Amino acid sequence: MGFKVAVVGATGNVGREMLDILAERAFPADEVVALASRRSQGTDVSFGDKTLKAKALDTYDFSDVDICLMSAGGDASREWSPRIAAQGAVVIDNSSAWRYDADVPLVVPEVNGDAVRDFRKKNIIANPNCSTAQLVVALKPLHDHATIKRVVVSTYQSVSGAGKEGMDELDRQTKALYSLQNVEEKKFPKRIAFNVIPHIDVFMEDGFTKEEWKMMAETKKILDPRIKLTATCVRVPVFIGHSEAVNVEFEKPITADEARDILRSAPGVLVVDKREPGGYITPHEAAGEDATYVSRIREDATVENGIAFWCVSDNLRKGAALNTIQIAEALINRHLIEPKRQAA
Repeated sequence: MGFKVAVVGATGNVGREMLDILAERAFPADEVVALASRRSQGTDVSFGDKTLKAKALDTYDFSDVDICLMSAGGDASREWSPRIAAQGAVVIDNSSAWRYDADVPLVVPEVNGDAVRDFRKKNIIANPNCSTAQLVVALKPLHDHATIKRVVVSTYQSVSGAGKEGMDELDRQTKALYSLQNVEEKKFPKRIAFNVIPHIDVFMEDGFTKEEWKMMAETKKILDPRIKLTATCVRVPVFIGHSEAVNVEFEKPITADEARDILRSAPGVLVVDKREPGGYITPHEAAGEDATYVSRIREDATVENGIAFWCVSDNLRKGAALNTIQIAEALINRHLIEPKRQAA
């Protein structure tokens, strides 16, 4: 007998992607339920060759739900995840609400998949920030080989990371510029069309933004607390796909050829690295794909044992929906949960 899965936030960008990926991967679910806020109740969402009608989260009974994929934002997760978990469902949350809780594992299956075993403390597992997820997938095999000391990363993050409103704003502003109309700024603090904005999330006292802090804190929790990381996070006028320019300093010597070979055999990574025009991956090619792509691998002579590379991934998939479902698969594959109906 299969599992019963609830997707909370099913009408949003990531929630819809979760439903698509559940169907694509033939997830072992006998029943999938789409849930959303009351204002989205009744909205049609696709699930494989079926159409589901979104039900209201605040009136739903989770007593027979096995796995809840939560993508409704931090405030909703803080309110609802403990309630849902108390009814016996394992909550896998895509927001930042639980990532820094010591009793909640923060998991990227290719990196620290065994951490899912700690879910029972709160019945909640956290999904990392989209920019962190792709980064640690690329860093993990290199860290295992040569031990990372320090990482400097600059991100080029698509507007879909800000949700449907971000995508709508880029679309609206682009059309306005082409038709010589006034450009309105609503979602972003400055114009995003034909521009870049070095500001994602709120500013903190030290001058970093919360998005940059997330990358620092989450990399330490997922990969190794000894790693030093500094980030500059930038919003760019791309609809889907986050890119990162990464410079890594290692404790042990490592050549570009060694790094390339290591990454080619790493889970979740695809290397596309030809030193010629077009011999690399851009967000356009990564959109709709599951892999974390690595290109432009080269030695950084400005530090001892340095490597630089370019990293691209679909932020709605590996950065959010796919990673969430891979966590659910890790629970099942490790025989850590079984369907309630079967247990009954």
